[in-house]
Amino acid sequence: MKTIEIDDDLYAFIAGQTKHIGESASQILRRLLIGDEIVAADGNVVAPVESDLADATQPNAETAPTPVAVKKAPAKSTKAKVVTEIPAVVNVVTATPANADDDALLKLVNPTTLKQFDKRVDQFLYILQQAFVLQPVEFAQVESIKGKNRKYFATSKEELLATGSSTNPKAIPESGYWVVTNNNTAKKLAMLSQVLQILGYSDKVVASITEAFSEQ
Repeated sequence: MKTIEIDDDLYAFIAGQTKHIGESASQILRRLLIGDEIVAADGNVVAPVESDLADATQPNAETAPTPVAVKKAPAKSTKAKVVTEIPAVVNVVTATPANADDDALLKLVNPTTLKQFDKRVDQFLYILQQAFVLQPVEFAQVESIKGKNRKYFATSKEELLATGSSTNPKAIPESGYWVVTNNNTAKKLAMLSQVLQILGYSDKVVASITEAFSEQ
């Protein structure tokens, strides 16, 4: 696996394009740049070789040609933030569109409001708090965001501690919910993206908020 460096705004944009927490940075870029190409297990793009369907149905037909793997060209690097894989999370949830008010959330969460917090974790909790304030009922859906043998959201500290000894649960202010915080910025960005998508916010809002968070 290659490691590349990109500018901060591009990093935030990539994280904002996450369709589910299980999607890695490589998968996001591949989807945006390549589209619906077939991807081999080793990460190479596979260009299927066309075969004659009629021949395949005839007796004694020859075995269809196997796909040809096309190597990716090495990416050029620039001096900026190093992109790492966004940690995979299983049990991905399909977002259920809600009555999300994009403008209302952007008024509450933007670079100016985030600057009032010195710590990244406090910014993380603030964003989740505002999402709850605007959609307290729909927010319950975030409990379905889970990792392998670990929950990321719950209504009690004990419930999160039961799934891991180093989860460092913290309360989302004035919400009644708790969230694990012992994770890096990339994981927090992925979690925020998934929460906003579940609550029905537009891709533009997801990208705007994740970019504001990553730049702090």
